[in-house]
Amino acid sequence: MRDQRFLQLLSKTYPNAQAAAAEIINLKAILSLPKGTEYFFSDLHGEHEAFLYQLKSASGVVRKKIDELFEQSLPENERAELAALIYYPKEGLSKAHHKHKDFTGWSRVIIYRLVEVCREAGSKYTRSKVRKRTPQNFAYIIDELLHADGGSNSNKPHYTSEIIRAIVDTGMNEEFIMELCLLIQRLLVDRLHIVGDVFDRGPHPDLIMDALMERPDIDIQWGNHDISWMGAACGNRALAANVVRLGISYNSFDVLEGGYGINLRPLSDFAARVYHDDPCEHFQPHVLDENQYDPVDIPLAAKMHKAMVILQLKLEGQLIHRHPEYHMDDRLLLENINFEDGTIEIDGTCYPLLDTNFPTVNPHDPLKLTREEQELSNSLVSSFLHSARLQEHIHYLYSKGGMYLCMNSNLLYHGCIPLNEDGSFAVVNLGNKEYSGKSYLDKIDSIVRNAYFAPEGSHEQKDACDFMWYLWCGKLSPLFGKSKMALFERIFIADKKTHKEIMNPYYEHLDTRDLCERILREFGMDPSCSHIINGHVPVRLKEGESPVKAGGLLFMIDGGISKAYQKQTGIGGYTFIANSRYLALAQHKPLLPGQLMEETSPKVQVIEAIRQRITVGDTDTGVELREQIADLEELLKAYRSGRLQEKIIQSK
Repeated sequence: MRDQRFLQLLSKTYPNAQAAAAEIINLKAILSLPKGTEYFFSDLHGEHEAFLYQLKSASGVVRKKIDELFEQSLPENERAELAALIYYPKEGLSKAHHKHKDFTGWSRVIIYRLVEVCREAGSKYTRSKVRKRTPQNFAYIIDELLHADGGSNSNKPHYTSEIIRAIVDTGMNEEFIMELCLLIQRLLVDRLHIVGDVFDRGPHPDLIMDALMERPDIDIQWGNHDISWMGAACGNRALAANVVRLGISYNSFDVLEGGYGINLRPLSDFAARVYHDDPCEHFQPHVLDENQYDPVDIPLAAKMHKAMVILQLKLEGQLIHRHPEYHMDDRLLLENINFEDGTIEIDGTCYPLLDTNFPTVNPHDPLKLTREEQELSNSLVSSFLHSARLQEHIHYLYSKGGMYLCMNSNLLYHGCIPLNEDGSFAVVNLGNKEYSGKSYLDKIDSIVRNAYFAPEGSHEQKDACDFMWYLWCGKLSPLFGKSKMALFERIFIADKKTHKEIMNPYYEHLDTRDLCERILREFGMDPSCSHIINGHVPVRLKEGESPVKAGGLLFMIDGGISKAYQKQTGIGGYTFIANSRYLALAQHKPLLPGQLMEETSPKVQVIEAIRQRITVGDTDTGVELREQIADLEELLKAYRSGRLQEKIIQSK
């Protein structure tokens, strides 16, 4: 029997037996509907144009719906134009103005077609759910158009025509077309999963975050690059330096300065003064696409990059000394330099340095910041802490994010589950307590939240903030998954053997069913009907590597949406799609400059067909709805037994 006080609270929403019964009927009906389509993306890395194209097009599903509806009635070019209009309605309308002399007549026709697509997109949802995703200013009109029944004895066809004519006559056609296009986009992607790494490398992670914040149903699994930005926003000096260094390295000044207002003027002044005669030839920034970025002063950028590398190495060294429990003394490389002969010894081998000009490094105390470096670090951290837009985005990452997610028989995480060489779960000691597998990720999730939400300046918050750096590059970080971050070696040592970052044994074992089954059981999931969705490591498809691992138990979905990885993958990214009938991988082509308004469908491969169509009742939402039904049934009994008094609602 439900607690009486709980039932009294529930009765405020459902004040009588009729209201409770009506909601029970509604929820039971919802359980029988097909489950909505889930979309999984990973490793977006700031590539806003490519990601938003894939999201707006529902990874090819928009075009598929159009073909199903109009293949017999519309030629290929008109179907492609309709798809492009749905993806980018503002640009599509502008193009239509120039192409169609009778824009009014075109508007009436296109509204008819969009209503058909929208009706198909919302066919698996209740009218209530469609209304919730419908723009309020057109909610009544859209609802009428979507549910008009055009039978032979019905007046509805004329009614529908008059609604559309009135929309056009009142000059609301363009606004209405735009809202219909956006509604189609929202309906086709029922649930959006981002499996890590929104940030770094690409030009505009800020625009991706803006788009994600508009989605009604979304979750995010933190990646190592997300954690780097989150740590910087919490005040971690080493991570603030890391974010700025990576931004300069990949020529992403727009997002640092324009997107988040990070003040780089003190850095540019400092770098120009300290390295004025230094060519900084080993610090040239990457330019992945010359057409994508505004021209920058490359020589100054190289100087800024070098200044940030040295500052980061100093700050990281100080952090390692504060936390011997991280076991990362092998990364104290500045302290191991032989400044007299310009060499460094690593693992018993002596290497000459490619660059020996260290004007800010004291050979007797290499990790000590100069006064100017301390001021620079203070300035950068202050910019991160006081950037209102960044803090809004980071708060959203916390509210929608976590280390992993178990949902609808899928286990989602970005990096890895740290393993020993023999494939057993690695044990990590945190606060004199041992953790491994799921308990380790749960503990990390708690620490990450302390870095942001614990009282500022408290011992708990400071330790958590430092640990964010370990998650970025620590040996047993499940987000990093490598033996070391070879930043120093890649810049200062020519021998590429030193650049190698050995992957955690997880990546040697992940193609075995035994490991994947153990991981699924570790997280309380049934291996016979569950899957792992993983990102972080690009799939080298052009070398024959498959994104499908362990006989279909694990899907590695980093397909190189980031331009930085497309030479390795040979494609433009993956979308994993889970609907009521199948699991599929959409393989995208690299998005070329000027291609946004061209309709390009991905190659979709069905990975697993589902014998019996999945309904809402088969999902995690179904579990929640059945719990609500049980509560309402108890409330109904309480009304009918007299334990609760019904409230009579007077009809108006």
